[in-house]
Amino acid sequence: MESVRIAVIGGSGLYNMAELANVTTYDLDTPFGKPSAPIVVGTLRGQRVAFVPRHGLGHRLSPSEVPYRANIFALKLLGVTHVISVSACGSLREEYAPGHIVIPDQLVDLTRDRQRSFFGGGLVVHISAAEPFSQKFSDLLYGAVRDAGGTVHRGGTFITVEGPRFSTKGESMLFRQWGMSIIGMTTSPEAFLAREAEMHYAAMAHVTDYDCWHETEEAVTVDMVIATLNRNLAIAQDAVALAVERLAASFEAFTEAHVTNALATALITQREAIPADLIERLRPILGKYFG
Repeated sequence: MESVRIAVIGGSGLYNMAELANVTTYDLDTPFGKPSAPIVVGTLRGQRVAFVPRHGLGHRLSPSEVPYRANIFALKLLGVTHVISVSACGSLREEYAPGHIVIPDQLVDLTRDRQRSFFGGGLVVHISAAEPFSQKFSDLLYGAVRDAGGTVHRGGTFITVEGPRFSTKGESMLFRQWGMSIIGMTTSPEAFLAREAEMHYAAMAHVTDYDCWHETEEAVTVDMVIATLNRNLAIAQDAVALAVERLAASFEAFTEAHVTNALATALITQREAIPADLIERLRPILGKYFG
């Protein structure tokens, strides 16, 4: 199996770009089941890039049903070090208008029914998540979206809710009082699993609506979300291509030691107490720490 350093997790439209060449599909198995769909790998701006349709082909998986662990583990099997997440979001701030794009710098997890870690069952890991997004990589992505012609904001707190329903007006107003900036259903636990896998993770969040707090705007609907994503698709594709090109020019410039060595200070279980079969099961993630 080939080695791929860059991955994009998002809608299937992202890998239907004219620039993508030499496409190969990998139907991978992981200890956490199969990914959302076979992973598409193609050449973009001279780099092999992996694409994962987060909700499966045909958007058949709800936010709670996405196999987040399998998706990230499969990318780890391919050798991925940098992940671009592309998703829809609702705005909780007036200045983040529908059609705009946000590159957030903070994340709040309000989900309830998802597996949040690769670890457990004999190995306790306390990963540091103070900065859940890779800041240097996020800066690169911000520049790529800006140069692709998008109206883009750098910074903001992204709250992830369980879904699949949209928020009540009371919830939306509460999130605004908490100081949240944008709201979505898929960034958690994806970002935290990427950190456990020691991958750099940055999010390109497309604002599709004002959630339901805005008194002069319509409450969010599925049609509203799809229409905005379709309008922004060309910008997203161009931004991904630019990000890939700039990242490939200097991976080291967009790599942070606290991400690539995130597990070095996170493993708390005494080594002799960790089941050997668990180490083997998670070897793609743990290998460098256990020989």
